[in-house]
Amino acid sequence: MLQVGLSLPRAPEGEARAFPAELDGDGGDGDGASSAQVVLSSSPITVVVTPEDDTWHISGSCTAGGPFMDWDQTAEVEQQADPPEDTLSRPPKELKKLAREGCWAASRTLRAAAYQRLCQRVACRLVTPDALVYGDVATRLFGKHGASSHPLPDFLGGCSLPTYCLNPHGVAALKKILICIGNLFPDITYSPALPSLVALLLHYSEDEAQCFENISRLIASNAPHTSYIDQSFLAHQASCMTFGDLANKHCPAAHKLIASTSENVFEVYSEWLSWLFRDLPFSYAIRVFDVFLLEGQKVLYRIALALLKQYRLSVSSAQQEGSDTKAELQAFVQNIAQHVTVDKLLERAFGIRLFSRKEIWLLQMANRKALMERGITMVQGRQSFHLAVDMQSFSSSIVSAQEMRIIWSWIPERFSLFPPLLLFSTSEDGCSLQRFYSCCEGYEPTVLLLKTTEGEVCGAFLSSDWSERKKNGLTSGFFGTGECFVFTVRPEMERYEWVFIKKPELAKAMPRSRQRSPSPIPTAPLSSSPHSRSASPNLLTVPAPQRKGRLSPFLAIRHFLLPSKTASMFMSGSREGIVIGGGGGQALSLDANLLWGRTEPCETFDNPPLCQENFKKAAPHPQ
Repeated sequence: MLQVGLSLPRAPEGEARAFPAELDGDGGDGDGASSAQVVLSSSPITVVVTPEDDTWHISGSCTAGGPFMDWDQTAEVEQQADPPEDTLSRPPKELKKLAREGCWAASRTLRAAAYQRLCQRVACRLVTPDALVYGDVATRLFGKHGASSHPLPDFLGGCSLPTYCLNPHGVAALKKILICIGNLFPDITYSPALPSLVALLLHYSEDEAQCFENISRLIASNAPHTSYIDQSFLAHQASCMTFGDLANKHCPAAHKLIASTSENVFEVYSEWLSWLFRDLPFSYAIRVFDVFLLEGQKVLYRIALALLKQYRLSVSSAQQEGSDTKAELQAFVQNIAQHVTVDKLLERAFGIRLFSRKEIWLLQMANRKALMERGITMVQGRQSFHLAVDMQSFSSSIVSAQEMRIIWSWIPERFSLFPPLLLFSTSEDGCSLQRFYSCCEGYEPTVLLLKTTEGEVCGAFLSSDWSERKKNGLTSGFFGTGECFVFTVRPEMERYEWVFIKKPELAKAMPRSRQRSPSPIPTAPLSSSPHSRSASPNLLTVPAPQRKGRLSPFLAIRHFLLPSKTASMFMSGSREGIVIGGGGGQALSLDANLLWGRTEPCETFDNPPLCQENFKKAAPHPQ
């Protein structure tokens, strides 16, 4: 059983504390042997019994628009005029624009032809089952005629089948295709979104075999940094964590609302694919499918983020208080037509400037690695990351349990898997920078908390190990990644992330011939001032000595073409002090005695001063 939370001693007023998240001792080898796992096979098997008159023959071809769809179930009005002959032969960029604008929706014939063409263009493994293979396997499993009953594949996890506007013949075909997928793709162990994708594709397929061949190409895609369908519990959980990270960065208002009202933020975000391929009405889901076939999983993140932003605009904090956020979001998505048209939803989705497909892939891989180190590789419940900070026993004079809950929701998902661990406290470890370094080295990441004597609280999330400062020798340089951020807690809770989170287009200003240059040298931290204020550092981290690889590749500077050196001045440490943020000023700086500090606006985080500009640390109170 996984232990959640850690009781922390109370910190006296004006003291600095450091809390990190610690690996559980028996879950770090990633071999799936954790005692907390619930084996997938323990789930009940869903058995589909077909009626006697349901013949399991393989459907023949028919007119485009699909023999499997009940068009009376949808209010979608589609023209049947023949589309221009050259529509599907246009350049990829133009084709993408047409799909986003709903060109396929103008004609059932065009949409059916587009789906066939796009699926056949997907780069996939050399040995991928095709229509002929489907015919052989379906005949062997079901026979050419007669009734049959077969269990649905285990990878569905007992979930219900979304059928959208399929007629009874289409529902039977959907079940047969899924059973054949389970037979021919034994490596698929968990894929709750797959039935929806098969159902949507089946609406516009000529026959079962064509639908099977096209979905098989999506399953077997081997394009670099591209994924269409998650095929294991580990991959599914990693994509849910990745969506949580993206929501944290791109929908801060919605994230803050959910974090402050929900007991388990991850549980809310784990439904993101269900919003798109279960809860959306058919006329919306099929438009999502149009662009998905062209652009892959990245487009799904965009549309789900747009739904989350629209949800935040449609509800108030008062409405959310005490409500079931997960159920509220599901109901909102199901009734999305009352709030925004599908064209406006897609327009807003494509207005969200995400980072590159490669960068998102790196984040997903980092999340997978964190889950494996935690021993989470099979179907099981996962504790709320809020519960990683034990709300009952948490105690600090710097932040309240509720404030820590919000701070903990801001850190990347893969680190919030672990409970906090106190690394350094000025009341216990003294006002020594060298002691600070020795306590914090070997841990990645850390959270620095500062509290002034006037009650202001601010801090920083620092993604890299402080030992990296030694790589520059005697020369002090900046290090870290774009996941670093600074924040204020009191009087207002606000986070200031890397400037390229909000403005990723700025990173394209530098030509591709950009040379890697050494990090800029920070200026020395503030010297003493008679008009300073007291503060104290406080720190939060995930230990790394046991790890075989780092968990912070996301937003590494080497993946970006930055216009200036000041855009990447995240964190720096030397014998003279520590500096966080740079360019035009320093977001936070502390001197070698951890007595004097300063905060200013800086270009890296585009932040205002986090508290009164100059501060001085008071002597720690005795415990």
